[in-house]
Amino acid sequence: DREGARAALAALEAQLGHIDVLINNAGAAESAPFDRTTDALWDRMFAVNVTGAFVLCRALIPGMIARGFGRVVNVASTAGLVGFAYSTAYCASKHAMVGMTRTIALEIARTPVTINCVCPGWVNTRMTDEAIARITAKTGRGEDAARRSLEAMSPQGRMVEPEEVALVVSMLCSDEARGIHGQAIPVDGGQVMR
Repeated sequence: DREGARAALAALEAQLGHIDVLINNAGAAESAPFDRTTDALWDRMFAVNVTGAFVLCRALIPGMIARGFGRVVNVASTAGLVGFAYSTAYCASKHAMVGMTRTIALEIARTPVTINCVCPGWVNTRMTDEAIARITAKTGRGEDAARRSLEAMSPQGRMVEPEEVALVVSMLCSDEARGIHGQAIPVDGGQVMR
C-alpha cells in the first residue's frame, strides 16, 4: 500500500542518507479468463505490479535529479510487451509498468537519471513453480508437462535463470549504461521475437 511504501522508504532513507538506485521488483501473478477476472484480482495486480513502483519513483527521482545521478530499473515482464490469454489483469498491469517507465523517461530525459524496464520471460523461480502448480491443478497435466510447455515458449527451449535477469539489472544501474533510457529490455530466451 502507498502508506507502507512511504514508511519503508522514510526508514531506509534515515538509515542510508539517500538512495541513488531504485529497483522495483515487487510482483504478483494471477490468472483468470477475462470474463472471470474480478475487481479484486484486477486491483491486486495493479497494486502490487504498478502502484508501489509509481509511489517509489515519485518519491525518489526528484532527489536523484537534485544530486546529479540516479538509476531506476522497473522489473516488468514479457507480459508487458505482448498479451497472454487468461492473464488480462496481469498483462494490463505489466503493460502499465512499461508505459509508466517510458513516460517518466521522456519527462526526465534531460537529467542525469535513467529509467528502464527489464522484461523477464519465464524465470526459474518459486513464482514460476507456483504458476506450474496452478496449471497442473487447472488442466490435469503433470508438472513436467506444464514446465515443458512454458519452456517451449522460448526459442531456446528453456527458462531464464535469475542470475541472467540480475546481470541485465546490474548493467542498467551502472554509469556505463547512461545512454540506455526508457527501454523495455526482454530477458526471455527470444520469447517475444516470435
